[in-house]
Amino acid sequence: MINDELTAESLARDLNTRILARRIVYYECIGSTNDVARQLADAGEPEGTLVIADEQSAGRGRLGRVWHAPARSSLLMSLVLRPALPPFAAPRVTMAIALGAVEAIRAMTGLPAQIKWPNDLQIRGKKFAGILAESGIVGEQLEYVIVGIGINVNFDPTQVSGIPADATSLAMELHRAVPRAPLAQAILRASEAQYARLRAGENLRDAYKERLVTLGQFIRAQTPHGTVIGHARDVDENGALILQRADGTLVHLQAGDVTLADNQPQTLRGER
Repeated sequence: MINDELTAESLARDLNTRILARRIVYYECIGSTNDVARQLADAGEPEGTLVIADEQSAGRGRLGRVWHAPARSSLLMSLVLRPALPPFAAPRVTMAIALGAVEAIRAMTGLPAQIKWPNDLQIRGKKFAGILAESGIVGEQLEYVIVGIGINVNFDPTQVSGIPADATSLAMELHRAVPRAPLAQAILRASEAQYARLRAGENLRDAYKERLVTLGQFIRAQTPHGTVIGHARDVDENGALILQRADGTLVHLQAGDVTLADNQPQTLRGER
């Protein structure tokens, strides 16, 4: 049996970050870590505060979906961040945290973790984690960004009602359990390194593209404005997906639900 203690004390021990998780708020069970983090942010909580729980009763993913995870099986945490960015650039924060999470997981487990646009993490085409970012905007000022991270760690998602059949977990891929506190610490350290680059004015686009499995694929994107089909050609500096349609026109997608599309147009086959 591994030591899978997950408390504020176990996370803070030897963490040695400068910004992220300098304050940790732990709950055994909570509705949603994002909701609590937003309440704290609205009350003036400092940047880097981490809300983490062993279980969520009302966890959620993107597009209002429910996030399912058995008690004491996953990493369920949210960060309060206050980047000096205009509101339109807030997705850069998601890019930074996604990069940090992927790099940490690859380093700690050896698994080929990748990012599926816009906010899923995958291993060999199977989702094992999601990131949910929610911004607080006052007037034209970005006051904060709440970044929630949900990672399937030590359970079999196929045995949990409500989770898609093609989901996976780190334990399933490794065929062994993973201690969650060291994993969370690794993710926080790596995310802080990427976030520090962002705060320093660096562009994370190239690093993000290296881990983005969506590029080069012929996809169908369900967006707030309808369905768009085409090749995922690139991303811009704010993480928007650049899609080339069959007629050659380019569309910049700020958000959407992406799946692989059938019937690839002959005119686009073989293009790179």
